[in-house]
Amino acid sequence: MSSEDADLNKSESLPGKWWRPSGFTANIRYLWGTSLPFRTTLIAVVLTTATVVVVAVVMGNTIARDLYTSRADQVLQEADHAVNTAQAAFDQGLETDELAITALRTQALDAALAQAPNASGFAFYRADNSAESDTVLQDIASGTVPQDLVSDEIRAALQADPQTTVYQSVSLDSEDGRPEPALVVGSTVTVPTAGTYELYLVYSMQSSQDTLDFVQRTLTISMAILVLMVGAIVGGIMRAVIRPIRVAAQTSRKLAAGHLEERIPEQGQDDIGTLARSFNDMADNLQRQIEQLEDLSQVQQRFVSDVSHELRTPLTTIRLAAGIVYARKDELEPTVARSAELLQDQIERFELLLADLLEISRYDAGAVQLLRKPNDLTLLAEDVIEGMTQVAADQGEALILRATSTHIEAEFDERRVNRVIRNLVANAIEHGEGKPILVSVDGNATAVAISVRDYGVGMTDEQQTQVFSRFWRADPSRKRTMGGSGLGLAISQEDAQLHNGRLELWSAPELGSNFRLTLPRHVDEPIVSSPLPLVPDDAGAETYTVEAADRRPEKFDEKSLETQPIELPGLGMSEDDHWEYLAGADPETGALPTNATHKESDDAGGAQAMPATGDDK
Repeated sequence: MSSEDADLNKSESLPGKWWRPSGFTANIRYLWGTSLPFRTTLIAVVLTTATVVVVAVVMGNTIARDLYTSRADQVLQEADHAVNTAQAAFDQGLETDELAITALRTQALDAALAQAPNASGFAFYRADNSAESDTVLQDIASGTVPQDLVSDEIRAALQADPQTTVYQSVSLDSEDGRPEPALVVGSTVTVPTAGTYELYLVYSMQSSQDTLDFVQRTLTISMAILVLMVGAIVGGIMRAVIRPIRVAAQTSRKLAAGHLEERIPEQGQDDIGTLARSFNDMADNLQRQIEQLEDLSQVQQRFVSDVSHELRTPLTTIRLAAGIVYARKDELEPTVARSAELLQDQIERFELLLADLLEISRYDAGAVQLLRKPNDLTLLAEDVIEGMTQVAADQGEALILRATSTHIEAEFDERRVNRVIRNLVANAIEHGEGKPILVSVDGNATAVAISVRDYGVGMTDEQQTQVFSRFWRADPSRKRTMGGSGLGLAISQEDAQLHNGRLELWSAPELGSNFRLTLPRHVDEPIVSSPLPLVPDDAGAETYTVEAADRRPEKFDEKSLETQPIELPGLGMSEDDHWEYLAGADPETGALPTNATHKESDDAGGAQAMPATGDDK
């Protein structure tokens, strides 16, 4: 298995440790959000647990009630026979003295206990509402019946209705000291010459409690096994259902990675099998279309490359011939001389177009090589600005360079980065609408960046998605002053990516655009952040404006040509007017005012200027 397949197959590790409370919670949250089988199984287990708990509680209460009722009925029936037997024994005695009545009581209780073999004890108390008599029997109870076992509540209930039988659940200490449930059953008996007495029989309910405990344990174990079985069954079913889906997802990732031959195994005639066949049919169609597009692309690339190379030979001949005619244009008639100039201009434009086509063909063929070495991005920007000063002046636009340092070095291919900057500046001039163009250069520890900001027509969101596409133009009907093939920004994007850099765009309709090129300082060094913002500080402004400063910069000499502003050629500014304009320069950055109008007074003039980029020209 390749490393790529291993990356596709490996599962992500859990975020925490199961034995830690925080890790357990984190793992549950992670699995809940990422695993459909886990989520489904957990829901099934929780719902099943809730259901079986309710069922167990209902069944336990029903069984406990039935056991209690059944045992209570049995006890009451037995106690009733015992009380009747005791009353019959008392009714047969005619003794009047205390000793004889005491003996009679003993006989009656023995007869009653003989009819109540399940009773664990008794208590015989004189009723509080008994009539006064000469003979009073002492209260007695068996040794297993504590004195406080018969509560005042049951005695009061029996005294309120002496003709009925009352009972109460109590807790009785067993022989080993553990409490066990019991039932106290009370009735009244009449003792000759002694009055009314209360007879209480105590019955242990431990056997019923043991039965209830057994039933509850059985229910608990059964319900736990049921919950585990439901979880195992649901988990197994979900794994069986999810496995083909995971295979489909894995196959789709492989297809996206370029393994067009990958397919899903087709098994069965069910829905999963239908899904696999449909997916494979889709993959087959995509593979055919991609292969057709690749073949077409290769044909197109070959065509562009062949045509570009084939055109170079006749173009060279035409250029030589046109050069001879152009060199002698002064000897020609004005109409023919103008034609020679137009021919020369169009040949140069044709050469640029042909150079772009050849460069694109090199990128498509993978034959591009970088010649990286340390270069100064600020000097490179100055060179580009110097070379395009006259073009900007013809459009009435000012090129303004703003750099944080005169030396911002990085390792890049000077020729290609120069081309990127030139394309960006040319694009800004083309769409700048006669407003200033601001070129900013900055660097940080990991990257250097240059941005070209114009205040022209701007672009919509839809146009921004197409701006780096080949042969695309924002407005094909727009009159173009610098020609252009529609390949400049596409080539610039390729150059940026070749350097492991980024070429990005911010734009807004009627508010201009800002292109930002970010390059790593060193080869194979990742870019942590760009030193320049993509969204400019004046993103809502319509032009570049600088507050006038109340100081006059000193005139520059040959040693300071690279930092002092120079006048744009062709604007017809006198030296005095020039220095009036320079008086409005920003003292910190040297940026110049661009929205002022020239006055004959001492106010700052309105001629547009740019920082010098080399020798005074």
